[in-house]
Amino acid sequence: MTATIIDGKAFAAKVRAQVAEHVAALKGQGITPGLAVVLVGEDPASEVYVRNKGKQTVEVGMNSFEHKLPAETSEAELLALIATLNADPAVHGILVQLPLPAHLNSDLVINAIDPAKDVDGFHISNVGLLGTGQKAMVPCTPLGCLMMLRDHLGSLSGLNAVVVGRSNIVGKPMAQLLLGDSCTVTIAHSRTKDLGAVCRGADILVAAVGRPEMIPGDWVKPGATVIDVGINRIERDGKKKLVGDVDFASAVEVAGAITPVPGGVGPMTIACLLANTLTACCRANGLPEPEGLTA
Repeated sequence: MTATIIDGKAFAAKVRAQVAEHVAALKGQGITPGLAVVLVGEDPASEVYVRNKGKQTVEVGMNSFEHKLPAETSEAELLALIATLNADPAVHGILVQLPLPAHLNSDLVINAIDPAKDVDGFHISNVGLLGTGQKAMVPCTPLGCLMMLRDHLGSLSGLNAVVVGRSNIVGKPMAQLLLGDSCTVTIAHSRTKDLGAVCRGADILVAAVGRPEMIPGDWVKPGATVIDVGINRIERDGKKKLVGDVDFASAVEVAGAITPVPGGVGPMTIACLLANTLTACCRANGLPEPEGLTA
């Protein structure tokens, strides 16, 4: 068996097209969704990511507000900017790019964002709402994974799902989303006893542990759907290479479907950021949420 490759790049393009369609309809009512991105310091990877976010925001017809602050920006200055963005009706989504410089308290900063505008889904209120099955802003990467799973499998009800990784950004919210779709969910991690046996019981295997090629093909149940969230830079044969948390070469021979790295989950993250901004805008204006673009 060779697995079906779940093309995240193509799926993300489809999501962006749906978002653009909804944005055009909102503009017809005199409403333009707006996303504010705040970057503190000059981390090269963050700068590239923020530039891509801004470009894609404009491409779908939204307003993009970029705030680039020097690395020595004080906590008080950053919190004052967030308060201004919270109060601005033209801004529907606020994202503070992480990591922040060491002198800034990330938790304090994230929790200063209005939860209704927290398009990253990291605010403690959104974490609590998601955990109790209420309407929340959902973290972008898990939301993208859920969208791809629903698209490939249809109903997820009753399936055994194993999430390898327990981070607040991916592992925990992913487990909550799968529970919300009536999966039987196990959260596993690097210290799980007999991790291979746990993984082999999964109809859906989500790898988000941050260790290159940690999960070999013989840990994958034949026919399972594998979502590889890992993005790890390694050196192989003298060349730098991006690999996931799953050993793709062996897993592709066993799985029913699998996301590649790169080109799988990665492109979905920004697409879901745009979807979240659209959702936040609809909620702020008392309009129906865009179908298929939320959890």
